[in-house]
Amino acid sequence: MSEEEIQGEGFIVKDKRTFDSEGKVKEEFKKAPDREEAVQEEREKDTGEQNWKKEQKASPLPEVNFSSFLLSLSSSALLHLGEIADPQSGEKKKDLALAKQSIDIIAILKDKTKGNLSEEEGKLLESLLYDLRMRFVTASEQE
Repeated sequence: MSEEEIQGEGFIVKDKRTFDSEGKVKEEFKKAPDREEAVQEEREKDTGEQNWKKEQKASPLPEVNFSSFLLSLSSSALLHLGEIADPQSGEKKKDLALAKQSIDIIAILKDKTKGNLSEEEGKLLESLLYDLRMRFVTASEQE
């Protein structure tokens, strides 16, 4: 049996390392003219990176900044308040505990970013927080 294959009960172990025990490149890897490209192709197949790259080209995502982050958190709160439908199921469900948690996260951001926001970001944060709190109170009263 060769050093590269060891046969056991019910399985075979193959040494796929590029270098031998002396640190030299094995012959089968020397023969491949563009090994790095082949390795990259294998990685893309394994991770689905090609599909991800195609999706990125097809639908570019909006720029991520503090305002879009706040809007994302507020959308989460609205979802949990039952104001908007779940994108996957299409159903409106209320979960006041999760809604409160999302609102609390925005409130924490307000405290932690005090003095570091632009005027526009500060106004957006204040208005979102006020609106979400009022919606939470209304939803709580309805239950």
